[in-house]
Parts: sequence; C-alpha cells; structure tokens
Amino acid sequence: MSIADHHRSHSNGKNRRLFPFWQSGTTTSSSKQNHQLQFHHHHNNNNSSNENGVVSTARSSNKLSSVAKSLMPARRRLRLDPGNNLYFPYEPGKQVRSAVRIKNHSSSHVAFKFQTTAPKSCYMRPPGGVLAPGESLIATVFKFVEQPDKNEKQLDQRSKDCKVKFKIMSLKVKEGTDFVPELFDEQKDEVVVERILRVIFLDADRPTPALEKLKHQLAEAEAQLELRRKPQVETGPKVVGQGLVIDEWKERREKYLARQQEVEAVDLM
Repeated sequence: MSIADHHRSHSNGKNRRLFPFWQSGTTTSSSKQNHQLQFHHHHNNNNSSNENGVVSTARSSNKLSSVAKSLMPARRRLRLDPGNNLYFPYEPGKQVRSAVRIKNHSSSHVAFKFQTTAPKSCYMRPPGGVLAPGESLIATVFKFVEQPDKNEKQLDQRSKDCKVKFKIMSLKVKEGTDFVPELFDEQKDEVVVERILRVIFLDADRPTPALEKLKHQLAEAEAQLELRRKPQVETGPKVVGQGLVIDEWKERREKYLARQQEVEAVDLM
C-alpha cells in the first residue's frame, strides 16, 4: 500500500469515527428517495388502473342494463278476459263464435289489433280499434270448423283446429287518433304483443261455466254492436227549431219594415 492510499484510508476511518451516521444517513436518504419514486410510480399506475376499471365497469353495467331491459317483458296496456284462451263451441262444418273482453287499463289512448295464424278461416269483429283510458269492448271472433275427412278421426281434426292462435297487439296513440292498420307498421318499435290466445273447444251440448260465460259475452257483444250501428242522437238544436227561429226573425223584420214605411209615409205628408 502506498502512502497516499494509507492516508486516504486513514482519513475515511477517521471520518467514520467522527461522523458515524453520515454514510448511513446518505444511504438512507437515497434509498428513501428511491422508495418515494417507486411509490409515486406505483400510485400513478394504481390511479390509472382504477380509472380504467371505473370506465370498464360503467360500460359493463350499461351493457348489462340494456340487455336486461331488452329481456324484460313490456308493460301490458290491455286487460283481456279470458286472458289466455279463446273458447269456441265445437260444431264441425259450421262457423262458430268466441268472444274476448278488451279493456284499456293504462292512462293513455291505446290502439289494438288482431292477428291470426289462420286468416282464411278466422276473422275478428272489430279487427282493431282505439280505446280511451278505462274504456272496454267485447270483440267477437269467428272461426269455421272443418269437417273431419273420411279417413281422419274427429279428434285429429279437432287437435288441428286447436293449433290456431290469435295475437293481440297494442300501440300507444294520441287522443283523437283514428284506427288504421298501417299505424302498427309505421311504429313497429312501439308495438307491444299483449297476448297470444290459444283455441279451446267446448262441447256445445254439455253446459259448463265456460260455455255459459261465452254465451253471456256474445250477447253483450251483439248489444254493443247494435248501439254502435244506431245513429247518434244530436244534442244541438234541431234543423226544424232553427227554421222556426228564422221564420220568427223574418216575421219581426217584416213588421219592423212595415212600421218604418208607415212612419216615412207620415213624414212625407
């Protein structure tokens, strides 16, 4: 070892003895700075990851809510009675009738429309319409029951007819809107399928509560139809009354003109 090296080593040892915390403090300070830098970097990474997590969570929740909304059944505007089936008396070779009461239980005007899987053998009266809030009517459904073929059993033909279905759709409309079928084509996104009704046949010769209810509804539907066919009673003044008023006015006018002529004649004299 040279004299210079020996002197440097001696001075370093002396400094360590005089300032025992100098080197450790320097090391601690530098390590503390490194730790702070690492913590700051880690904190920034955590913030960015948290922000990304919040955004991704929000997007996921929005997607889930939209999917859930699409899967949720639409709120029905109409109440049907019967609610799931259309009951027909089974009479092969004849046109039979069923009935369903339709009531608007929403707070808006609602248009409704019928559809069937067998339009050649079935039709509805009325096929559609507009109901005010709380308004109801009884619709009559007509169906022709086919005769079973010679090689076909009656039960087989009856099961075929039972496969016919009727769909009732609704659409929220403004007050004063007239019903036209094109409404449901123009506003497809707003149309709600209220119910799909299945055909149930009843024995026409055996009294049942369902058959009695059907007869009662059909009679009520006929009464409603007669009321709609009758001309509405006018609440305003009648034409005859208006004519009498005009005649009386003419009579008064003529008397007034006659008096005026008499006055003018006196003045001329």
